Amino acid sequence: MARRSAPAFAALLIVLAGCGGLTAPEGESTTSTVTADTTETRTSTFTVTGTPTPTPADHPDFADPQTDRLGWEAGRWYDEPLSVNATDGLNGSERTAVVARTMARVERIRGLEFTDPVPVAVVDRETYRAEEEVTATAFDEAVWEALLLIGEDRSVEATFESFYGASVQGSYVPSEDRILVVSDAAEPRIDRRTLAHELVHALQDQHFGVDRQRVTRDERLARQGLIEGDAGYVEDRYERRCRADWPCRPRPPSGPGASLDGDLGVYVAVYQPYSDGPAFVHHLRQRGGWEAVNAAYADPPTSSTQVIHPERYPNWSAERVRIADRSATNWSRLNHTPPGTTVGEASLFATLRANGAVEPFHLQRTSRPHRAYNYSHPVTTGWTGDRIVPYRSADGGTGYVFRTAWATEEDAAAFAATYRQLLRERRGAERRDGDVLVVPAGPYADAFRVTHDGTTVTVVNAPTVEALDSVHAR
Repeated sequence: MARRSAPAFAALLIVLAGCGGLTAPEGESTTSTVTADTTETRTSTFTVTGTPTPTPADHPDFADPQTDRLGWEAGRWYDEPLSVNATDGLNGSERTAVVARTMARVERIRGLEFTDPVPVAVVDRETYRAEEEVTATAFDEAVWEALLLIGEDRSVEATFESFYGASVQGSYVPSEDRILVVSDAAEPRIDRRTLAHELVHALQDQHFGVDRQRVTRDERLARQGLIEGDAGYVEDRYERRCRADWPCRPRPPSGPGASLDGDLGVYVAVYQPYSDGPAFVHHLRQRGGWEAVNAAYADPPTSSTQVIHPERYPNWSAERVRIADRSATNWSRLNHTPPGTTVGEASLFATLRANGAVEPFHLQRTSRPHRAYNYSHPVTTGWTGDRIVPYRSADGGTGYVFRTAWATEEDAAAFAATYRQLLRERRGAERRDGDVLVVPAGPYADAFRVTHDGTTVTVVNAPTVEALDSVHAR
């Protein structure tokens, strides 16, 4: 398997086992699905009463149609019973039958026909761990540090490898047109939700292609909101049919999952497309059917804000924030095109959540169907744009300029006040002259200058107070 780059992850769509740390409301089931830049726990509610009653089929003898049809693939109808003994794993013929019926079910729900077969391979977890790697650049390290989510005491690579090594359940690799399922059991087993989710990604690739152009983190989260939202929405509807009228195989137990430890903020940051994406797709489908969802691939959301607040799609757009280079001669911007990135409302929410500025159970207060967690918060909902530009000095020091734009001066003032508060209360920052704070110890031990000017807030970070003006002169 190829080496993956931590921030891009557009080339790999991953499903993870459940990770602890986010508590689902009582009576709801929790599963986790992630794209390498996105860990998540989706919460879906199902009510099961009595024995599911099958609906009459238009093909009572399950005979093969003369031509390909929605709901039939490779000799299997979507509602056709299978003689499969999954207790000892799946042999080759059983796996073929399971994949064919799942493909038929996915296209039946989604209303799109598979144009090509989708190979499915199964590997054990040790094989996956040995072959899959995560890489990150100095730019990535600076961005995650600026979000106060991964400090200088560890690396982005180590953080994400911890998630993936323990929790990856499956992936679809567009460049290889295949699905890889990771089995925690000695015998190869396939979780029906994992397979359905990844088959949607294959269906998307066959009909809409995969956009591999370089984009900001916020744009990437927005596109993942559509892509993962589509897959998650179909997965939810698939599971509802299993609970209602489709014969379905029992789900195998998942692996132990990754321990969140101090990485709850990272988990929240990468999970957002899986949380809000299905609700976003549901909103599109209610407005214009599957045709509206299909059309969105040609005009995808451009900011996580549009996925968090689907009523803002497609007419709302983020403000383009610019940061003039005011660094001294011994400081320079890290080599990156474009110079800097936009992290967006979802990432700022994760920063606040990880640093104690969002009360713990806010995430569980959802308000829409198919939405797992609540990423809308009074401090971040007024976000209109941002930019992070990392810097490095000639002697190896690092710093950054982080500017955010807000809808009103009140929104900007609220964010500035909250940001200063979390630096003091969670990171132990000490107040210095004017608008400067210094974190004396720990993974974020640096100097911070936090200024509020109208509808913008600018954070300048440097190793020392004296270096702040060298990174970005006033």
